[in-house]
Formats: sequence, structure tokens, C-alpha cells
Amino acid sequence: MASSEEDGTVEEKENNNKKRTKSALATAWLTFYNIAMTAGWLVLAMAMMRFYIQKGTHKGLYRSIARTLKFFQTFALVEVGHCAIGIVRTSVIVTGVQVCSRIFMVWFVTNGIRQIQNEESVILFLVVWTVTEITRYSYYTFNLLNHLPYFIKWARYNFFIVLYPLGVIGELLTIYASLPFVRRSGMYSMRLPNKYNVSFDYYYCLIIIMLSYIPLFPQLYFHMLRQRRRVLHGEVIVEKDD
Repeated sequence: MASSEEDGTVEEKENNNKKRTKSALATAWLTFYNIAMTAGWLVLAMAMMRFYIQKGTHKGLYRSIARTLKFFQTFALVEVGHCAIGIVRTSVIVTGVQVCSRIFMVWFVTNGIRQIQNEESVILFLVVWTVTEITRYSYYTFNLLNHLPYFIKWARYNFFIVLYPLGVIGELLTIYASLPFVRRSGMYSMRLPNKYNVSFDYYYCLIIIMLSYIPLFPQLYFHMLRQRRRVLHGEVIVEKDD
């Protein structure tokens, strides 16, 4: 009896040690990742400010930062992996939708349609994304280091109230501005007949994406408002099961 109890205790200790090691490695990786992403978006912010100060116009700004933007925004796909393997306790679906929608805006709208790159709406969502991401990643970094300044926490759960709607407006106006060019060029579309016997119209795809903001935006926005009440005011929020 004593022997089996001792064996059980040893096994338990080994499992606990493994869990602690995994937890430490996950924390170290997440800290490194969030520091890198904070730095990346700070680089983007400085590049945008430098361009505007030197040129005095927003025209050409997107092209000047496109490579850096595409790298850091695409690298955010790692966050979906974080949720999938459980080192971050957030919905894979919610994170996936948010990350992929950003990547879509960068690669398949703004980068793919050069005629719209100088639109004011592009600058609007770029500025919003930049402020949001610097705030968000710095919040995660300080939180992981257990040294979270109140201002960072306050900014994380207050800036979005204005920035989130502005970002959505910028994205929607950018997609809307792209529609005439997409329709004329037929880009990313497949017409019948073709060897795959499949038809796809990118123009209508963009319209459907714009319409999808109607149900999705309120859900994500009110979710953030609930999180704000919980974090800043200590309210206990009971989430309804889907």
C-alpha cells in the first residue's frame, strides 16, 4: 500500500513539474511574441509619422509601409495557433475571424487593388489598427510580466470604444471604393465555362463581406464592452451559451 501511494506521489510530482515547465515555456514564448508585435507596430507608427512629416501628404504612404504591414499582420496568424493549442484561453473562431479579416483587407483589398491605396479610408483604418495593436500587445506584454500599468489597462479597455467603429468605417469605405475597379477588371473572378466548371465573382464576394459586418460588428463590440465592465469595474459577467 505504502509503495503504491509513494509511486502515485512521484507520478503526481512529475506531472506537476511537466505542467510547470510547459507553462513557463508558453509564458516565455507569449512574452517574446507580444514584445515583437508591439515593436513591429511601433515601427509602423513611426514610419507613417515620418512619411507624413517629410511628404506632407498621405499619398504614397501605404506603399511605403506595405511590406512591414503585410509581414506583421500576416504573422498574427500565430495567434490562431495559440488558441488552438490552448496556451491562450480565447475562442479559436473569434480570433480566426478577426485575424483573417485583417489579412484579407491587407492582401486581397488594399494590396491587390493599387488604385485605392491613396484613399483616405485606407489611412483611417491603418491609423486605427496601429494604435489598437500597440495598445493591445503592450497590454498583453505587461500583463505577462505581472507589471501592468493602470494607464495601459485603461487604454486597452477604453480606446476601442471610439477606435473600433472608426476602423470598421475605414474598412467598409475602402472595400466600397474598390468595387468599381473589381467590377471592371474581373480580378480574382472565375467565369463559366472553365475546366473546373466553377463560377466565382469577387465583386459580389466583397458585397457579401460588407454585409457580414452588420451581424458581426455588434457582437464583437458588445463583447468588448462586457469585458470592459468586468476588467475595469469588477462586474461579474455571465456569458450565455451559444
